[in-house]
Amino acid sequence: MKLKTRLTLAASLALSLCGMSQAATELVIATVNNGHMIEMQKHSKTFEAANPDIKLKWVTLEEGVLRARVTTDIATKGGQFDVMTIGMYETPIWGKKGWLTELKTNAAYDVDDLLPAMRNGLSVDGKLFAAPFYGESSMLMYRKDLADKAGITVADKPTWTDIKALAAKIHDPKNGVYGICLRGKPGWGDNMAFLGPLVNTFGGQWFDMNWKPQLESKPWKDAINFYVDLLKSYGPPGSSANSFNEILALYNEGKCGMWIDATIAASFITDPKQSKVADKVAFAQAPTAVTPKGANWLWAWSLAIPAGSKKVDAATKFVTWATSKEYIDLIGKEVGWGNIPTGTRKSTYTRPEFLKVAKFAAAEKAAIDSANPNDATLPKSPYVGVQFAAIPEFQAIGTTVGQQMSAALSGKSTVDAALKASQVAAEREMKKAGYYK
Repeated sequence: MKLKTRLTLAASLALSLCGMSQAATELVIATVNNGHMIEMQKHSKTFEAANPDIKLKWVTLEEGVLRARVTTDIATKGGQFDVMTIGMYETPIWGKKGWLTELKTNAAYDVDDLLPAMRNGLSVDGKLFAAPFYGESSMLMYRKDLADKAGITVADKPTWTDIKALAAKIHDPKNGVYGICLRGKPGWGDNMAFLGPLVNTFGGQWFDMNWKPQLESKPWKDAINFYVDLLKSYGPPGSSANSFNEILALYNEGKCGMWIDATIAASFITDPKQSKVADKVAFAQAPTAVTPKGANWLWAWSLAIPAGSKKVDAATKFVTWATSKEYIDLIGKEVGWGNIPTGTRKSTYTRPEFLKVAKFAAAEKAAIDSANPNDATLPKSPYVGVQFAAIPEFQAIGTTVGQQMSAALSGKSTVDAALKASQVAAEREMKKAGYYK
């Protein structure tokens, strides 16, 4: 009997332990392969140690692939992911459709500390549907040493005419330095994230007040011709294949004289561990042309929980941890205050440790504060958004236009032909969606 009792106890203990191991909730997190997200994965053990009943599984994807995967999954209710990395385009649309779970945070999270531009852009009717992991606008990042050598002082608010003149002066391909690097890789969140604001500041818009696409208008033609000429004259070869990560690598190698892109890049290009030109970089606001309206974009890579998730409590714990003041503090202390995810909280820009090392802080915050998605175009527009129009149809339109613009840049098409094809495609999508006949 004693042996039987021992065997019974052993079996019960084994079953109990098995049950405990199965009790751990696994969160599948879809994220983008950007530097700050990779850093978050490295520190996920800190979260797991504090929450031993939760295990994190990461699905890390290139930006365009991520967008396609999470859009398909949430639209079909596939349930592949418990936490999704999405942005300011998807959040209000999906929130209105009921595809996302409202984020309910506690007092310690301090939701009022979120920058207004970020909180508003991720809310629907005052309800927060995604938490910003890092926020960004766009700004000019340039090699001050090259500008000084050329005898040019860069204004805090330069024009595109100023930028072209500086690019011409510092372009030195024989020595591996190109005057300017800009996005050319096709995608509504790749080249079009840059080209949307460029078109805005040249006086253009995606749609007029009757929702008619405006892709063959004079501002679009002026902006795209300027862009193609600028990169063909002073950009690196193969620009039509470059987006954020490709240009970041070029810049850190000292191959770009200037770069207009996401403010978040500043923390990487000023990091001596990553950048060969960390001490030679300076910052200014995004260039303007006809108008300052919509010259710089507004975006946040954010964490959201799909509606219908059976792991809301665990997912909420993770989302609030990853977007908290405490997480920023963790990265500041363990990685460096110049490497924290920025653009999300007011308190970040009052931290003396951050301000001491982040020479880009003032320019970054000024860019974020100046971006207004509700008034981003010179002619009145019916949509919200700076570098995108926050309507479901925009993703398909932006992707198609991005392909055409990349073709124009690579020389596979002319600018006029690319814009004509873009107009036809946009009109087809908008008519099909019932915006007009």
